Amino acid sequence: MERDDIIEYSLDTHHSEEQGKKIRRKIWVVTAILTMITIIEVAIGATVHQDSSSWWIVKLLFIGLTILKAGYIVLTFMHLGDERKVLKYLILVPYAIFIIYLIFISLYEALAVNAAGTLYGG
Repeated sequence: MERDDIIEYSLDTHHSEEQGKKIRRKIWVVTAILTMITIIEVAIGATVHQDSSSWWIVKLLFIGLTILKAGYIVLTFMHLGDERKVLKYLILVPYAIFIIYLIFISLYEALAVNAAGTLYGG
């Protein structure tokens, strides 16, 4: 009995070898860009110590690079980069606002906890 719920997608390709090469090249470029951003993050994290006076700049840089990677992943792998500019902004701007809100709440609560700890001698 032959199953009809298993589809062999490799037999159903509708592109030429040239298009396949372009797709594979794009995958390698995306991988290289994400790898380079990760290497930059790791190098900065390994060289700058937490007791340094510029650690807050490093934290902001990490947040920025992480948001950059997340946006690039959404644009590439979720095919949002192929959409119109208005649709891109319609999807990405609320997420960016939400991320900024989460960062604000986290920093505000951290300051409140720190203030409470110094207030009670903790």
